[in-house]
Amino acid sequence: MTRKKRRLYMLGLALLGLGTATALALTAFEDNLVFFYSPSDLAAQQVGERSFRLGGLVEENSVKRLPDGLTIEFRVTDTAKSVPVTYAGIVPDLFREGQGVVAEGRLRPDGVFVAREVLAKHDENYMPPEVADALTRAGAPQHATKSLEAPVPASATGPLTPAPKE
Repeated sequence: MTRKKRRLYMLGLALLGLGTATALALTAFEDNLVFFYSPSDLAAQQVGERSFRLGGLVEENSVKRLPDGLTIEFRVTDTAKSVPVTYAGIVPDLFREGQGVVAEGRLRPDGVFVAREVLAKHDENYMPPEVADALTRAGAPQHATKSLEAPVPASATGPLTPAPKE
């Protein structure tokens, strides 16, 4: 084997190894990638069998506990569309109707989202940015889309001026 052929074999093996490593890395990346959808997004497109996150508000008067005491059913809405969700497990303490929620799971063929994890907002001023964006796009009222923002100290806004007298 000449020196030139040996270099070509080594280059070929190196390219094959690099291609294999790239394919494995992209496959692993795709398996761990979790997309976020709002109920309006789900109505507009098919998501298939893959796992994703569903975000919005817990619809009023939609929370029901099943007799087993562990399974809960509710609807997630972005004020334009809503998706039924079922979850078997303990929901966060802050989970309640009218509050922001992000659920991770899969959509069954019958249109019910089966959540394996439910996250609720952690205080009254916080809304996950993805949920706030989805609600804004759906045209939800402004008070429902309040996002996490750093509070502005009173000293930064300047002195308070009294309202003009009429």
